[in-house]
Amino acid sequence: MSNLLKTYVLAALFVLGFASIALPKAAAQDGKIGGTILDFDGKPWADLPVKIKSDQGAIQETKTDANGKYQFSGLRSGKYTVSVQPPTTNLFSTLVEIHSGSETPPVSWNFKEILEKNPEAAAQMKKQTEEKNKFTAMKQHFEQGNALLEQERTAKAELSKAPADQKDAAKAKLTDLSNQAVAQFQEAQKSAPEKDPNIHLFWARMGEAYDLAGRNDDAINAYQQAVTLKPDNAGYYNNLGNVLARAGKIDDAKTAYTKSAELDPANAALAWRNFGISLYQAGRMTEAIEPLQKATQLDPKNAQGWYLLGTCMVADPSIYKQVGDKIEVTPKPGTAEAFQKAIELDPNGPVGAQAKQGLEQLNQLTGGIETKVGGKKKKS
Repeated sequence: MSNLLKTYVLAALFVLGFASIALPKAAAQDGKIGGTILDFDGKPWADLPVKIKSDQGAIQETKTDANGKYQFSGLRSGKYTVSVQPPTTNLFSTLVEIHSGSETPPVSWNFKEILEKNPEAAAQMKKQTEEKNKFTAMKQHFEQGNALLEQERTAKAELSKAPADQKDAAKAKLTDLSNQAVAQFQEAQKSAPEKDPNIHLFWARMGEAYDLAGRNDDAINAYQQAVTLKPDNAGYYNNLGNVLARAGKIDDAKTAYTKSAELDPANAALAWRNFGISLYQAGRMTEAIEPLQKATQLDPKNAQGWYLLGTCMVADPSIYKQVGDKIEVTPKPGTAEAFQKAIELDPNGPVGAQAKQGLEQLNQLTGGIETKVGGKKKKS
């Protein structure tokens, strides 16, 4: 072998040797961490999440099996934090170090023994468990109350369609469902923490249950409680206004509707329209004109609002004037237009049909009404 060839061979061996020294040996990944977790009664705790975090920040998660056992396998040597967080308690964790080729002691927790050794933690857990149970009960009662409320709405609709000989039975059914719904919301309220931010919901739902059954005084009280607890809820004020108006407390209803409109400008038209309807139903049609004008300005596509506005304008006594044997009618500006808008918005519907009749009557009235004894109304 020539000297030059020997030089190349030695150089190659040197490089190969250097390369073999430079490559690190792969770390063994045969470590395991496992153990058993027992619950507060000392029984195997199944499906409890367990987490480990390596000193490099890598995280793995698993759950205990039916026997409360868990295990992580294929772990590299190093330090790991093992942690569990049972419901209603604080996080529990411990540091474990794994060495290749050696057995890692089990990492287990017996929460019954832990609580027995820590009265303070036991008291805290008991309190949290009680609160959790109360919340569960509150939720169940609230959901049952809502289901009964839906049944009550159906019963209300059935009552309006029931034949005369079935009215009493339908009304009794409605009252019974109302009582059941209220009872569920009251139980939910009892289960709620003293300063629970959702108590206003229970009062509002009770208001609905009383309202559907026609129990005005009870509904008013419930809605007043709701707005006291949640003074920024426009819907509560609107509902309160509806019941106050039905009870004949028009001035109080106006205050409630006004508050609703102020709190929710986007839906103010609904509040003003409801106020107008309330005044209309109470026979205070002249007073209904202003809120209905506001409603139609804010929601010009609502046919009912336009029809009611035209009807209340026609009912205004100030447009009628006695002249000799006749009463001349000078409609308020926009009366005919109100009826016409309702017709355009609901050409084939019931509101449109009523508006057509209203417009026809208006045309007849503008020709004058004969008031002479024995006389007849003149048509235009």
